[in-house]
Amino acid sequence: MSRAEFVALVAMMFATVAFSMDAMLPALPEIAAELSPLDPERAPLVLTTFFFGLGLGTFLAGPLSDTFGRKPVMIFGAGLYIAASVVAWASTSLELMLVARAVQGLGASGPRVVAMAVTRDLFSGREMARIVSFIMMVFALVPGFAPAMGVGIISVMGWRGIYVAFVIFSFFTVIWMVLRLPETLPEENRRPLSITAIFSAARYIFGLPVVRLSIVVQTLSMAVLISMLMLVQQIYSETYGRADTFAYWFGATALISASASWINAVLVVRLGMRRLVTFALGAQILLSSVLLGFGLTTLPEPYGFAVFVLWQISLFLQAGLTLGNLNAIGMEPLGHVAGIAASIIGGVSTMFAALMAAPVVLLFDGTVMPLAMFVVTLSLAGFGLMLMLARVETRQKTFRRR
Repeated sequence: MSRAEFVALVAMMFATVAFSMDAMLPALPEIAAELSPLDPERAPLVLTTFFFGLGLGTFLAGPLSDTFGRKPVMIFGAGLYIAASVVAWASTSLELMLVARAVQGLGASGPRVVAMAVTRDLFSGREMARIVSFIMMVFALVPGFAPAMGVGIISVMGWRGIYVAFVIFSFFTVIWMVLRLPETLPEENRRPLSITAIFSAARYIFGLPVVRLSIVVQTLSMAVLISMLMLVQQIYSETYGRADTFAYWFGATALISASASWINAVLVVRLGMRRLVTFALGAQILLSSVLLGFGLTTLPEPYGFAVFVLWQISLFLQAGLTLGNLNAIGMEPLGHVAGIAASIIGGVSTMFAALMAAPVVLLFDGTVMPLAMFVVTLSLAGFGLMLMLARVETRQKTFRRR
C-alpha cells in the first residue's frame, strides 16, 4: 500500500465519525418533530450519545487490538456500527434511537481508534504528526459535504435514509481495509488481554507529565469542537434564520477550514507540535474575547451573521491545528503500548469532552454568547496548560543533558 492510499484509507476510517455527526445535523428538526415533538430540544442528544458511545468504545478497542490484531477489531467495530445503524433506521422512539446511536458510536470506535494505533505502528514523532495532518486534511473534506449530502438524502428518502448511507459508507470502508491494509501488529508483538496489564499501562501513561497534560488539553479542545457541532444548526436556524441554507454554509466553512491540516503538515516538522497548539489556542482566546467584548454577533444583519461565520471557521481551524498534534504529543513516548495508549487517550478525551459540552445545549438562549464564553474559558485553560507543558519539556531536556 502506498503512503497516499494509506492516508486516504485511514482518513475514511476517521471520517466515519465525522459523517455520523455532520450528516445528522440537517435531520435534527425532522427527528425532533417525529420522535420528540413535545421536547424538540432533546434532538441534539443524538450527537451527544454517539460521542459518549465512541468514548466508551475507545477504551476497549485499543487493548483488544493489542491482543487480537488491528484488523479483526476494526472489522468487528464496523459490523457493530452497521447493525446499530439498522436499529436506528427502524427506531420509533427517540429513546431507542439514542441507545442505537450510543452503540453506533461504540462500533465506530473500532476503525477510528485502531487506525490511530496502526498509524503509530508505522510512524512516530513529527513524521507521525505530518501523516496525521494529511489524514486530517482528507478527513476534513467529509464535514464539508456531509450536511449537503444529508439534505439531499432527506429530500429523497427522508431522514431515515441517512442511516442507509451510514451502512453503505461503513461497508465500503471495511471492504477496502480488508483487501488492501496489511496487519501491522505481528503475532509475536501482541499482548495478552489482562486487566492488570491495562491498569499497569494506564498508570504508566498518566505518570508521564507530557502525556497527562496533552490529554487534558485535547479534552478541552475537543469539547470546544463538540459544543460548536451541537449548537451550530440551532444558531443558524434560530439566531440568524438561515435554516434553509445551513448545509451549504456549514459545508463551505468546513472546506475552508480544511486548510488548517495542510498548514499544519507544512509547519509541524519545522516548528513542532507544541508551538502550533499554543499559537492556535492563543489566537482563539483573542478572537473570542473580541467577539464577546465588542458584542459583534449582535450587529444588525447581515454583519452579525458574517462575524459568526468567520468565528465558526476559526473554531474549525483551531481543531485542525490542535487535535492531531496533541494526539501525536501524547502518543510519542508510548509506541510500545500504542493500542492501549490510543484507547486511553481517545477514550478519556472524547468522553469527558462530550460530558463538558452537553450542558452548553441547555444554556443556549438564542444567542451566540453562551457558546463564546464556553470557548474562551476552555481556550484559556488549554493555553495555560500548554505553557506548563513547555516547562515540563524544558526540564526533561535539561535532565537528559546531565
